[in-house]
Amino acid sequence: MVNQIHLTVAVVVEHKRRFLMVREIRNGIELYNQPAGHVESGETPMEAAIREALEETTWHVVPTAIISFTTFRAPANDITYYRLAFAANADRSDPLRVIDSDIEEAMWLTYEEILQKRQQLRSPMVLEAIEDYRRGIFYSLDLLKTHR
Repeated sequence: MVNQIHLTVAVVVEHKRRFLMVREIRNGIELYNQPAGHVESGETPMEAAIREALEETTWHVVPTAIISFTTFRAPANDITYYRLAFAANADRSDPLRVIDSDIEEAMWLTYEEILQKRQQLRSPMVLEAIEDYRRGIFYSLDLLKTHR
């Protein structure tokens, strides 16, 4: 068996009391998530977070802090995911950009609206990151070091 690490990033962006979220269809099921995805070879986690937010939502974001580093073993595929969640500010949207084809839409939802969709969240890490953000759990971006 190949030991492959699934390092992912997510971005929690709040603007005017709403959180930037994406709606996607996986195996015929509607799910909600933060802008998130895998870190690609050669990029830093922060670069991946910025890229994923832009690709999935058309929003340029600026990471401001680390919220959490979470491990989750997905029962659907028995894969363990390692997820680094960032807090970020919304900078600007790129109206000429098209979102990734695997994303149905990007949207801004209130915390209450997200709670109403609790059963449709992609994983428990989605709500956990938002709740940690709301509690003010932030770590310095200086924790991340890059040697190139």
